[in-house]
Amino acid sequence: MSIVVTGATGELGRLVIDELLATVPAGEIVAVVRNKEKAAALAARGVELRIADYDHPETLAEAFRAGDRVLLISGSEVGKRVAQHSAIVEAAKAAGVAQLAYTGILGGPDADFLLADEHKATEQLILDSGLPYTFLRNGWYTENYTANLAPVLEHGAVVANAGEGRIASASRADYAAAAAVVVTGEGHLGKAYELSGDTAWSLAEYAALLSEVTGKEIAYKEVPAAVHQEILVGAGLPEGFAAILTDVDEAIARGRLAGTSGDLARLTGRPTTPLATTVRAALAAV
Repeated sequence: MSIVVTGATGELGRLVIDELLATVPAGEIVAVVRNKEKAAALAARGVELRIADYDHPETLAEAFRAGDRVLLISGSEVGKRVAQHSAIVEAAKAAGVAQLAYTGILGGPDADFLLADEHKATEQLILDSGLPYTFLRNGWYTENYTANLAPVLEHGAVVANAGEGRIASASRADYAAAAAVVVTGEGHLGKAYELSGDTAWSLAEYAALLSEVTGKEIAYKEVPAAVHQEILVGAGLPEGFAAILTDVDEAIARGRLAGTSGDLARLTGRPTTPLATTVRAALAAV
């Protein structure tokens, strides 16, 4: 039996592998990756590599073994994920894995925004497969904001159409720690965890924090969804993805990413990373 992580060279996957290596022998960890060269650092740490491509289901036949505990990290290609995830679920079922944990989205079947559609469809695929499952319904990553600090600092504004909505975000490292707990521990089969930060914050509070830490005046500038989409497209985002992001902002305004269930802190055994901690780390790297 191995612990298998898909998307292991991605931003979340790398952190999950780090967490696993802290408690599990490297020889029991498998990274499923598309590019062997990109995963060379993992191989150097003793992690087994299995090469497979979500878009080529035939390559997944050797990705899993009977009894494996698998973490399916959702694909990054919005619009292609249901087909990709379906291929993984089918391969996992054919192999007879002991657990399929999936990183979905906060709210699960009740999430009513566009970004959730592929996650909801994937959860249903897993349920229909009959595989032993665990759903990790991840909320928003704080890094979704702090990775975009350069234009915020340049223009002195956090621009969004999220109204006064609040966001219970956590760091990627927090979500990675929870995933590692679920695929190494017991008692998680058949469970769905609503994962989010301990404290919800507004974009006005985020802008105020940036002002405090940088000493610059930074404001939250609320704009209509159509205007925000124009700004995102003008910055180079594809129109379809820009529409998804403005739709998420509308969901934030409705409170859909504000839930603080406490599941994340309970799984990891520690408080989630405060917003200010992630902001300060990101600013130090700018």
